[in-house]
Amino acid sequence: MNALPEIEAAIKQLPENDVRKLAGWIQNYLNEKWDRQMEEDLATGKLNALIAKAEADIAANNVRDLYDALLN
Repeated sequence: MNALPEIEAAIKQLPENDVRKLAGWIQNYLNEKWDRQMEEDLATGKLNALIAKAEADIAANNVRDLYDALLN
């Protein structure tokens, strides 16, 4: 069974306002899923190497201001 085509067809039948509400709900769902994954990765140590690298760069003053980095 492939429900995705059925879901897509149903969405096309919705009023625009409902589609926008659904899009917001989906974005919130994905954000929460991302947050849970990040929390899990942090708890299991998957981010330890990245954190250590960032801390070492900060200690060595090997960082740039985010605003400057975005402009250049």
